[in-house]
Amino acid sequence: MSKFIIMFVCTGNTCRSAMASGAMRVLLDKKRPGKYEVISAGTSAATGFPATAYAIEAAKIWNGDISGHKSQPLTRELIDRADLIFALTPGHYKEILKLRKDAASRTYLLKEFPVPGPNGEGVDDPIGQSLDRYNETFLEIGECLGKHLDEIVKRIDEKAA
Repeated sequence: MSKFIIMFVCTGNTCRSAMASGAMRVLLDKKRPGKYEVISAGTSAATGFPATAYAIEAAKIWNGDISGHKSQPLTRELIDRADLIFALTPGHYKEILKLRKDAASRTYLLKEFPVPGPNGEGVDDPIGQSLDRYNETFLEIGECLGKHLDEIVKRIDEKAA
């Protein structure tokens, strides 16, 4: 049985998508351990950069550990692997569909899930800002994931069935 793959996409893949991945793992380790994989990428990411120090620190709010994170650019191959794709902003959503138009059925704006489409509010990039701002961003992402956890778990279960 293959794992359900969830991907988060932001710009540099060192802040928002890295923190979202960490938060998602914390939530799903309690609900569906071993049944999922979380990946992330950036629309303008370089390869192999760690999460920012503040992103690593912010993830610790939920005891998440993203210290081993390595950035990677968004590719068609990554899009093809993912069962569920979360874009952190409308711009990221559009970049995903530029690479793979047929990914629209499994791509969502994080804050708008499970409503499809690119319209809605994004998560602001905390890059270069204070630890407090990173903490706020992490909690904002975590709140979205927590709100949608039942729907995410349902999709994992449907794939496993």
